[in-house]
Amino acid sequence: MNWIILIIAGLFEVAFTSSLGKAKTTTGLEMYIWYAAFVFSLVASMLLLMKATQTLPMGTAYAVWTGIGAVGTALVGILVFNEAAGFWRVFFIFTLIASIVGLKSMSH
Repeated sequence: MNWIILIIAGLFEVAFTSSLGKAKTTTGLEMYIWYAAFVFSLVASMLLLMKATQTLPMGTAYAVWTGIGAVGTALVGILVFNEAAGFWRVFFIFTLIASIVGLKSMSH
């Protein structure tokens, strides 16, 4: 169950970084809504990470959490913010995914 909590925490990390990206492209009330989404997602991510690390190894949990955030944010950047999706960028995204899977499979 704590692995599921950790994955959800990582998805909230993607949400808070994406909210910052959207906030900088908007103005007025919409900008403040995106900043509110940032704060909510940040708090949710940290609380869920804290819960997951109560039973999972700290180093593994943190690496998986940041890995999910990095991969997810890179994919959102490509799909939503029209960032470049060159060969090397996609290659290294896949190496991050492989690393996350490897860490999860090696943890006790």
